[in-house]
Amino acid sequence: MTPQRFPLRLAAATLAAAAALTTLPGCAPLLIGGAMVGGTMVVLDRRTSGAQVDDQAIELKAAARIRELALPAHINVTSYNRVVLITGEVTREADKASVEQVVSRVDAVRSVVNELAVMDPSSLGSRANDGVLSGKVKASFVDAKDLQAQAAKVVTERGIVYLMGRVTEREANRFAEVARSVDGVQKVVRVFEVISEAELANLQPKS
Repeated sequence: MTPQRFPLRLAAATLAAAAALTTLPGCAPLLIGGAMVGGTMVVLDRRTSGAQVDDQAIELKAAARIRELALPAHINVTSYNRVVLITGEVTREADKASVEQVVSRVDAVRSVVNELAVMDPSSLGSRANDGVLSGKVKASFVDAKDLQAQAAKVVTERGIVYLMGRVTEREANRFAEVARSVDGVQKVVRVFEVISEAELANLQPKS
């Protein structure tokens, strides 16, 4: 069995570095979660800044607590708007339940979606392929002109694509449709938080 692996997110460090760089003379302003279009800030992340910070903290704390379990497993934790997706592989049903329990107790977690498979941990080759597949799915979202590509977070395990984000039902269906069309995708699982069209309109930058 391969040893447990927990990817540590670098988002918090990136935020700190960006904040430091914006204070340097002669540097153009750095934008986190947004883009400049015609001199206007266009917000790309549909979460509040508080939720983004919470998500980073949740992922780090959850990974640390899972490590303490010392399981022969491959486990990934992804938080979006305080909804936590657990993916990867554990060797026993009891381990799957234990992981969900410790993650659910992390501060600020609203709910947990436990997609752990009970099987031997995936190979490094399989994980590398998943990374490539995630890239292909994201590129397909960019190519789909009727989608805001950045609205969907993509997580891939063993060819299964999980989609997270705050989207309308219309967007959710379209994201899933595009993801399914990518060669190599075995299955698409929607872990979206569905919002109304009116809520989406309120999230859009005002002209």
